[in-house]
Amino acid sequence: MKRRKVLALLMAMTMAVSTTVACGGAKTDTAPTAMVDVARESPSNYAYEPSPAPAIKGETNSAPAAEYYVTDAEYGADYYLEVEPYYERETYNVLEEKGFSDVSLSPLSTFGADVDTASYSNMRRFVNSGYGLGDFDGVAIRAEELINYFKYDYKAPKKGEIFGVDATVSACPWNKDHKLMVLGVNTDTLQETEKPDSNIVFLIDISGSMNSANKLPLLKDSMELLVKNLSENDRVSIVTYASGTRVVMEGVPGDKTKKINKAFKNLSAGGGTNGAGGIELAYEIAEKNFIEGGNNRVILATDGDFNIGKCRGDELKELISEKKETGVFLSVLGFGMGNYNDVTAETLADSGNGNYSYIDTLAEAKKVLVDEFTSTLYTVAKDTKLQVEFNPAMVSKYRLIGYENRALNAEDFTDDTKDGGELGAGHQVTVIYELELAKDNSGSSLKYQENALTDKGRAKDEWCTLSIAYKDPDADTSKYLEFPIGKDNYTDKPSDNFILATSVAEYAMALNDSDYLADKTAEEALEQAIKNVEKLDCEDEIVEEFLSLMQCVAEKDYDDDDYNWYE
Repeated sequence: MKRRKVLALLMAMTMAVSTTVACGGAKTDTAPTAMVDVARESPSNYAYEPSPAPAIKGETNSAPAAEYYVTDAEYGADYYLEVEPYYERETYNVLEEKGFSDVSLSPLSTFGADVDTASYSNMRRFVNSGYGLGDFDGVAIRAEELINYFKYDYKAPKKGEIFGVDATVSACPWNKDHKLMVLGVNTDTLQETEKPDSNIVFLIDISGSMNSANKLPLLKDSMELLVKNLSENDRVSIVTYASGTRVVMEGVPGDKTKKINKAFKNLSAGGGTNGAGGIELAYEIAEKNFIEGGNNRVILATDGDFNIGKCRGDELKELISEKKETGVFLSVLGFGMGNYNDVTAETLADSGNGNYSYIDTLAEAKKVLVDEFTSTLYTVAKDTKLQVEFNPAMVSKYRLIGYENRALNAEDFTDDTKDGGELGAGHQVTVIYELELAKDNSGSSLKYQENALTDKGRAKDEWCTLSIAYKDPDADTSKYLEFPIGKDNYTDKPSDNFILATSVAEYAMALNDSDYLADKTAEEALEQAIKNVEKLDCEDEIVEEFLSLMQCVAEKDYDDDDYNWYE
């Protein structure tokens, strides 16, 4: 894959609005004063022009913010991007990285399936704003959301089955003494005739914090893309919230696109953020228009900045957990920068039987709401949990990469009151374990140490067993499946699937300055991930963009002396 030619943006802390990547400029204390043309191979060209810089409330000794006028050549959309010098007001729940578990003590690894991708597009926003490898401290880089952003070539489920499962075990690029196991769980796509009718309530945050170009204007254009996919049998409602709440539209047929788009275009931002009140009203409208056997869903579009009513994570989690029992699912679309609340957005999606995406560009909106329309909106398996039981004859220790906030106790796997993850039609879940293989201790003279190489372990040559628990969308009781993974899944010549997934994992570990890059520094791990992706025989634009992002991070000059202005 040839390295993409990009022109670096010569501005401080700005956000690129394209699927193709331009490296952000160095962190400086002033915005540029001249228009900057950004040349890209495809698919769009943009121009940024500064407007008068507003002051940043509540901050001192900070660089001025600025707004940039943006023209999207492909979609014909205009935005004003508010650019702030840094993101200290954004809210993230940075989780502690998982360590290794001893198979003899903890043979079961249990967690909820996760197909959220918000962390990837948010990471892209930071890279395009000028972030280098050492700048991500305090920003949530959830490894599984980076890994699951990509589509892999997994086998489809067999006829009559809901899941297809792939497994590969091969060398670990950052620890020569370990192996990696990549598990891929794939759901089937829906044919057009199989799609259920939809009852969709768009819950739109129109508070004052949404009054910038990468928020409400981008949100409106994103909704217009989604509406194109709806039919006359679908029903659309729009609920807004700011200081108060309002029903803008209720139960309109999905093919009335002009009417729906006009309602979106007439929205304007101002006031406080009564998100909890908006959620209550949106679910009330969704229940009123409920379609039996249909796809009943609230789509919340917000920057996550709640400041009226129930605002804390535990309060919102309790509220959404109650509402999901109505049979209405929740999807969350995050927008914006500067005051973005990742914690709130993720909490709402995880608690509401839904998924969470961050929309940083119109192209990302197209990916989520058009290209992945059926997987975003049509749930085929809810409360999906994964449990891997490791064979001590083959594996001594294991470490799950990512999924820290999806961890469950072993007994939760069979507890139908414990929440799992939701999978849509055509969704994929990719899981990566780092493994330390077992040594043959048959000659052990220890009095109390049982020989791990039992007859059962020797006979089956199984590394582990993947078990899946899930519920049908309208069911309350789980179904269970098992998939043994054995020596036939090991290879010295891994596929492109394995190389891409493990390179993404290595990149995420580098950004998080992982303690488990045994043979590599973060810089070396990043360089290795770049080299591995460069070798892939792949024409996928998303993979090409990923390569460009990694190159931008690697090329950044993150000398602290360059931006001591904000200290």
